[in-house]
Amino acid sequence: MEMWFSEFHTPDVKHSIRVNKQLYSKTSAYQRIDIFETPEFGRVLTLDGNVMLTERDEFIYDEMITHVPMSVHQGITDILVIGAGDGGVVRELTRYDRVERIDLVEMDELVVEACRAYLPSNACRMDDRRVHIYFENALKFIRRCEKKYDLIIVDSTDPFGPSEGLFTREFYGNCYNALKDDGIMVNQQGSPFYADDAEAMKRSHKRIVNTFPISRVYQAHIPTYAAGYWLFGFASKKYHPTDDLDAAAWNALNLRTRYYTTRLHLGAFCLPAFLEEMLCEVEK
Repeated sequence: MEMWFSEFHTPDVKHSIRVNKQLYSKTSAYQRIDIFETPEFGRVLTLDGNVMLTERDEFIYDEMITHVPMSVHQGITDILVIGAGDGGVVRELTRYDRVERIDLVEMDELVVEACRAYLPSNACRMDDRRVHIYFENALKFIRRCEKKYDLIIVDSTDPFGPSEGLFTREFYGNCYNALKDDGIMVNQQGSPFYADDAEAMKRSHKRIVNTFPISRVYQAHIPTYAAGYWLFGFASKKYHPTDDLDAAAWNALNLRTRYYTTRLHLGAFCLPAFLEEMLCEVEK
């Protein structure tokens, strides 16, 4: 008997992955956490029935949300990561010797516990001496911060349920206040392909545009996410994501990546016409 995991991207679109076995399943105070072993995508983490990552393609997401800001702002030393309890973002950030402190705020301790046990390739740097983990509400945590961080990475789930508060005007304003005068915020912006996802993306982008003087959207192709097409937001007090890219400095680090390059960095900000039109609507 075959077992399949299926995720609805819309009421009329379903993405299915064949499963060898279920490795983990628990319901926390916030959500249901499952980890599956699959033949095509390796281990798959889902929260409330939605794919968060797979071993096969997580490198795309984690590289693009971390190396884009790190290659633009060469002075990043103090970082706040919100969400990302699987550890993939932390893993990428700890590759930089200049990073002095990473504060990881994850509301659900069980996510970290599960990923330490079943996704060690992601969680492998969670015990780095520079990493400080806080299991608490990110909205409350960031209200206590002022001009503390060079970079904030918001690696949240979609803007529904437990993460809904991480897409509000108040939250982005708190991120602005928590950043130093040349700080950068990067967040996942979802997919622009299906109608409901596109509307959520536009609402989020409008709030960020109204908060930060520099705000741009960039893209990556991630097979297991909705439509295989994903967006990130780059918001900054000072640095422009392409004009201020220091390709020579980043390439001199000799970091081995599987998706990100400084050439692709520039191309990721070249958006298709339909997406440019969406963004222009909310930037007026």
